[in-house]
Amino acid sequence: MLRMANVLLPIPSRDFDPTEVAVSWRVLTARGHHVTFASPDGRPGSADDLMVTGRGLPFFGRLLRANADARRDYAALQHSPSFLSPLSWSELEGAAYDGLLLPGGHRARGMIEYLESPQIQQVVLASFTADKPIGAICHGVLVAARSISPVTGRSVLHGRQTTALTWQLEKTAWAIGRRIRFWDPNYYRTYMEEAGQPSGYMSVQQEVTRALAQPGDFLDVPPDAPDYRRKTGGRARDSNDDGGPAWVVRDGNYLSARWPGDAHTFARTLASMLDGS
Repeated sequence: MLRMANVLLPIPSRDFDPTEVAVSWRVLTARGHHVTFASPDGRPGSADDLMVTGRGLPFFGRLLRANADARRDYAALQHSPSFLSPLSWSELEGAAYDGLLLPGGHRARGMIEYLESPQIQQVVLASFTADKPIGAICHGVLVAARSISPVTGRSVLHGRQTTALTWQLEKTAWAIGRRIRFWDPNYYRTYMEEAGQPSGYMSVQQEVTRALAQPGDFLDVPPDAPDYRRKTGGRARDSNDDGGPAWVVRDGNYLSARWPGDAHTFARTLASMLDGS
């Protein structure tokens, strides 16, 4: 018999990725699990509007936004009682939960409070210490990478294998974005202040890799994998019925994925970790 788990899903006030949050919520709740949201002030957050509507993007640029399935899930999420009544981050220290899900997002303007939050990092540290099921996708892996153990002085990911938003995927989105959003060319390069580089940028893959025990612990899709072009081309996404394009990495009770195109497989795998199936 499958058990119902309570999954904590922290989000910033704005600019989180709609696919990674809404698809994960829908898949987990469909499997009988409960999702508890947490926002900085205890009020409902909002996703990156560009990723939801595509407003301001030319027609071909809308390939970058959430697809129709994810937009439907996000529309449904906005009526969910758990989403509309989140915990505040100040309440997290005493919160009871069985698993943790760390989503990502594209814009650091809204995401910075989440990526740099000491409160969220403490939750991550406590979850790793307790060996709870933890899932991190895309920029959410940065939150784990920045969570430092006071015992070892190292990231909780040190000694783990992981993936995250790869430089290939980030570079592709950035190249497209700076052509179609010429007034905001660094829309997809968002790691200046967070990475401690006031005059430059660091990719997600670079920052996550430097938190690991060795560079080889960052895993991308191997060149000889089936459907390699589909997996890394930046266009094909997985779905409820097709996990072929997805790439997820599991290391014990820790699960990671690259980008919104992995979200269905990521959420299904995390659900299986939670229910023990």
